Amino acid sequence: MGLFDFLTQEIAIDLGTANTLIIQNDKVVVDEPSIVAKNIQTGKIVAIGKKAQQMHGKTHKLIETVRPLKDGVIADFQSAESMIRGMIKMIKGGKSMFNPSLRMVICIPSGITEVEKRAVRDSAEHAHAKEVYLIHEPMAAAIGIGIDVEEPMGNMIIDIGGGTSEIAVIALGGIVCDKSIRVAGDDFTADIEEYMRRQHNILVGERTAEQIKIEVGAAMTELDNPPADFAVRGRDLMTGIPKEIVVTYSEIAHALDKTISKIEEAILSALEMTPPELSADIYKTGIYLAGGGSMLRGLDKRIAIKTKLPVHIAEDPLRAVARGTSIALKNIDRFQFLIRD
Repeated sequence: MGLFDFLTQEIAIDLGTANTLIIQNDKVVVDEPSIVAKNIQTGKIVAIGKKAQQMHGKTHKLIETVRPLKDGVIADFQSAESMIRGMIKMIKGGKSMFNPSLRMVICIPSGITEVEKRAVRDSAEHAHAKEVYLIHEPMAAAIGIGIDVEEPMGNMIIDIGGGTSEIAVIALGGIVCDKSIRVAGDDFTADIEEYMRRQHNILVGERTAEQIKIEVGAAMTELDNPPADFAVRGRDLMTGIPKEIVVTYSEIAHALDKTISKIEEAILSALEMTPPELSADIYKTGIYLAGGGSMLRGLDKRIAIKTKLPVHIAEDPLRAVARGTSIALKNIDRFQFLIRD
């Protein structure tokens, strides 16, 4: 390398169902929603990320918004490729004479199939990546939280993202047992939409449901410092006229109860699969939560009550996976658990 170092650009990508983050030189250079808007007639991409997010649910018939990733994996290959390419373009501030070759580390769900893995790799290669390394999300989250993954010590990581919840026990630089379920933040949003329709006869879009989740979402009906009630505007199903109602956090906690129970069951089943020596470690270290879903109020407490184990939330849960991916990028030669092909 040496001489041609400046020709290689190293980037770490956290390709998420809801958000995509790109880290370069330890700095988050791109943090955008994973969504693209395209013109149906010409097939051209109109907007990527935040701009496309603002169009979501508000487009006319010539433009459609697409979320290229579903349940943590690529569902729409062309859109995913355009999105990765567009986001990489966002990094380059100045125009250079030549395109540097890219070395990427991308994180993937631990329950991913070979075909889905291939899709991620191909998308990256079409976006001019010369070297592509893949890393499992729970592993990246653990590194990002600051755990020494190469120690002979068991740690349990739960990464609740937009499309998948990854539960893994990590020791000696590998995943000992893992459970990946396709129940996560998007399901919370869908539950809220459904609840508003059933309970209040009001139709709300995905963006509004997401807003409700952020403002008053909770995992428990009793919270120590509850959020203020939130006014929701949508379409009345009976009259078809826009109206406004006020929801409380305990209502939303009821709405999310079933989905959270599925995540709890997956955690218990992962704990059952854990070898006894590692179970002893987990009793001491507790459970670590990362990902946007872990920011749901009271979720850590609820998991702690269910498992009777201490639960810690990563300090910046949204970026823990991206941070870990960026650290893995710096240690490509050292970390044996990176998937090369």
